[in-house]
Amino acid sequence: MALKETLKQKIEEFRPRTTKLVKEFGKVKIDEVTIDQCIGGARDIRSLVTDISYLDPQEGIRFRGKTIPETFEALPKAAGSDYPTVESFWYFLLTGEVPTQAQVDEVSAEWKKRQVVPSYVWDAIRALPRDIHPMVMLSVGILALQKDSKFYAFYGSGKFNKMTAWEYVYEDASDLVARIPIIAAFIYNLKYRGDYQIAPDSTLDMGANFAHMIGQSEQYKDVARMYFILHSDHESGNVSAHTTHLVHSALSDPYYAYSAGLNGLAGPLHGLANQEVLDWTMKFQAKYCADKEPTKELIKEALWDTLNSGQVIPGYGHAVLRKTDPRYMSQREFCLKTPGLKDDALFKVVSMIFEVAPGVLTEQGKAKNPWPNVDAQSGVIQWYYGLREWDFYTVLFGVGRALGCMANITWDRGLGYAIERPKSVTTAMLEKWAAEGGRK
Repeated sequence: MALKETLKQKIEEFRPRTTKLVKEFGKVKIDEVTIDQCIGGARDIRSLVTDISYLDPQEGIRFRGKTIPETFEALPKAAGSDYPTVESFWYFLLTGEVPTQAQVDEVSAEWKKRQVVPSYVWDAIRALPRDIHPMVMLSVGILALQKDSKFYAFYGSGKFNKMTAWEYVYEDASDLVARIPIIAAFIYNLKYRGDYQIAPDSTLDMGANFAHMIGQSEQYKDVARMYFILHSDHESGNVSAHTTHLVHSALSDPYYAYSAGLNGLAGPLHGLANQEVLDWTMKFQAKYCADKEPTKELIKEALWDTLNSGQVIPGYGHAVLRKTDPRYMSQREFCLKTPGLKDDALFKVVSMIFEVAPGVLTEQGKAKNPWPNVDAQSGVIQWYYGLREWDFYTVLFGVGRALGCMANITWDRGLGYAIERPKSVTTAMLEKWAAEGGRK
């Protein structure tokens, strides 16, 4: 495939850069570690490398150097749509180049060959209790695919070569991103639509096909395209991306690695937050705006009531960002230009909270970042289109996040990154260094 050949050329051109950095500048100090960083989850310690995306506190996410609006503008669009296809975005993440339509068509054709899911995956998912969380089903489904891992087979062949190992990771990664929307749609239909399964449509791009398989509207095709791209990557330090990188650094194949990443994504401090935000928003609406227009005065009073009662405003604040999450703004723009959705009662509440909450949180003075993150908006769109089983929202997140995670570990192997192994210290050591004013 031409994409793989292009990627091979780029990896071979890139390798001397990392070799030179380690060999000639390996002892250059780029950061210092404090005790609160050591205890507080390694926050802001610069110790991971990725060229797929970068999260700037003041600017937000950049994919391969482009902002979200720039990315949406540059990539080839789906037929009849203002949004790019996920296939074009995959090419862009892997190579850093905006693909031609012919290159997008090649990726699309390749994915259609790869998207056939072995029957044993369906057997593994069906063997689980029907009322189990859908993220368990997705994690099990991805892990079950490991049986046919090309990287695993290559490693065990006796011909393993670290310079070509990335090619087998690429094969597994491409299989995984092609199959994960098929598996996610199967899970949705199994759990929420009486196991009424809809076969994939080979004429549709990935986002549109996902919408088709879960019985969604024509308009939802753009929701899927937008959602999967926006949730694809957020540099390597977030739990799902870091877990995937960590597990793969031990040369575990992409299925082992991403199944682990999905388990991290399922946590309420990470991917599960979107359903918690929607739950809070709906309760907020029922309590304060059930029979009233959500005016600024009403929302301001209600938010102060919330804060004064000791609660937080879910969906506001971010570990890194110090501005409104651009992913939030992209979804907000979609809502505002969509007839019906812009007048939806729940969206009106979310929109008014967006206008009022930053001022309230700033006045309160406790929040480092009073602006909304992606979770403050995403659930409302899904709810509007009738996808109201919010346990499934993190599965949607997982489909998108696979793109960034798989692109990252393909490059990890291409550049031969080492197994991740941070050094631990004891509390007694920290106490000693604290008393001495630092580690001598």
